[in-house]
Amino acid sequence: MTFSPKRPTYFLIVLVFAQFAGTTLWLSGNAVSAQIEAELGVKLGGWLTSAVQMGFILGTLLNAIFAVPERVLSSRLFLFSAVFGALANISIAFFSLNVPLVLVSRLFTGLFLAGIYPIGMKIAADWYGKDLGRAMGYLVGALVLGKSFPYLLKGISFELPWKEFLFLISLVSLIGGLLLWLLLPDKPLPLQRNQFSVKALTAIFKIPQLRAAAFGYFGHMWELYAFWAFLPAIWKSYLHFHPEYSFNVPIATFIIIVVGFLGCWLGGLLAMRFGSGKVALFQLLTSLICCSVLPFFADFSLSVFSILMLVWGISVVGDSPQFSTLVSRFALPERRGSIITLVTSIGFAITIVSIQLIDFLLEYFTDDLHIFWVLCPGPLVGLWVSFRRIYHE
Repeated sequence: MTFSPKRPTYFLIVLVFAQFAGTTLWLSGNAVSAQIEAELGVKLGGWLTSAVQMGFILGTLLNAIFAVPERVLSSRLFLFSAVFGALANISIAFFSLNVPLVLVSRLFTGLFLAGIYPIGMKIAADWYGKDLGRAMGYLVGALVLGKSFPYLLKGISFELPWKEFLFLISLVSLIGGLLLWLLLPDKPLPLQRNQFSVKALTAIFKIPQLRAAAFGYFGHMWELYAFWAFLPAIWKSYLHFHPEYSFNVPIATFIIIVVGFLGCWLGGLLAMRFGSGKVALFQLLTSLICCSVLPFFADFSLSVFSILMLVWGISVVGDSPQFSTLVSRFALPERRGSIITLVTSIGFAITIVSIQLIDFLLEYFTDDLHIFWVLCPGPLVGLWVSFRRIYHE
């Protein structure tokens, strides 16, 4: 397959589906965690998610350091990652179940996800120029859909046995990888194969506009995954103060995550008119405001509180594709894939800190929504560092 300047309309559909299919692996273990924990006789808690995050960070770091995206054709790397991610996902079905096996399985699933999510963004950057903001909006929206899917299954009491469930998710990942490999041609690799170069990757901190976009993304990531991870805790805290209400917390969580697709989609459309910089900064500011006023809205009715949560759910992830667009635009062309991957890796490393911090605080301040103020510094710093450099982009 060879790169062509012409771009059939179905390319974005294939890329978005492949991104969705691949990222369903991310929280597939969480969807059946209750069944796995019952069989093991132990509680795994946040370790299922943390293992995937650590594997993803390791994979993205290795890809960036050794310039894998510049050495391997993108469609092949995506397919390889989808295949081996699927195998890692179902590996626990073939051996005697134990805790180390489960955690190693999730770790390797995250490791191969590093060849799916960032590589999908690289493919979009290769194919889309002026439309990149819109394309990134759909891609990150696909990630949102993929990650919210387990909450939907849990909310509707999906009772498929955990082994069959993991096989089904792995099959979806394989189909996505195969479709992308078969239907999307690749941009040729650089004629001069890149070697390991710390200097090239330090461009993140040396190029002013790239640095601004990256730090905006880092600030956004400090807030995003902690918000997603503790959405059930937010809803349960609200119910604690309002026993007169009753609703399905997993479904409510699914809705708040999945509406993020609207933020990504609408943000992509608005970016074509106003620029990615303005859209990213507006959504980052909106999510900061939502986080700041959260404790005060606990006294309001469910409908008012739900509106706040919907606005937060839309804006908290809607800035992500636009920051990624700016990183792609300002990255060195010959290192674009590795720079995107490294920025993503740093961003996900930041999420572990904010998640663990919220988890720690919840042990001592149960049902106190004020603890979520610790997420405010992320978007605040992101706005402060990036505003001057990217507002007009």
